[in-house]
Amino acid sequence: ALIAVTHQRYGRIDCLVNNAGRHPPEEQIDDVTSQHFRELLEVNLVGYFLTAKFALPYLRETQGNIINISSLVGIIGQRQAVPYVATKGAVTAMTKAMAVDESRYGVRVNSISPGNIWTPMWAETARQTASPEATIQAGKDAQLLARMGTPEECALAVMYLAAEGTFCTGIDLLLSGGAELGYGPKSQLGPS
Repeated sequence: ALIAVTHQRYGRIDCLVNNAGRHPPEEQIDDVTSQHFRELLEVNLVGYFLTAKFALPYLRETQGNIINISSLVGIIGQRQAVPYVATKGAVTAMTKAMAVDESRYGVRVNSISPGNIWTPMWAETARQTASPEATIQAGKDAQLLARMGTPEECALAVMYLAAEGTFCTGIDLLLSGGAELGYGPKSQLGPS
């Protein structure tokens, strides 16, 4: 209904940004129930699939595009996060498959895989740890740039793919501050 109402109100749909998700706290695979995994799939993957499915008829009319927000860990993995990593890896794979299928209509489909982005959800997660300051510093140190990204930087990447990246389809744009590069501790700038 949301897609149809949006089309009715604005007369067209040019871009769909799928940006929903949940990252559970660290968990051993032995402790994950199949129900928990299914619920995470519903939020992190099935919701993206369904919104794309219902938006595509309108996006085909405008030769629009879809941008799926995935995660860096969907590519590189993460300790004690098998269900989350699996859902985000699936988002990236689905993006590529949709890009192949929808190219015949001129619809572009891309994903963005952020690393650590400082959000209220990140702050809340840090507050729940034994040492919030150390957790935040570790989050910063995971990037070569020794800081977390910002929602504004994510928005700029989305705007690029939506409006200017007209020769991009099927790509996964890493927005990670270099977190995937190197081995071991990443930050060389010291505490910030």
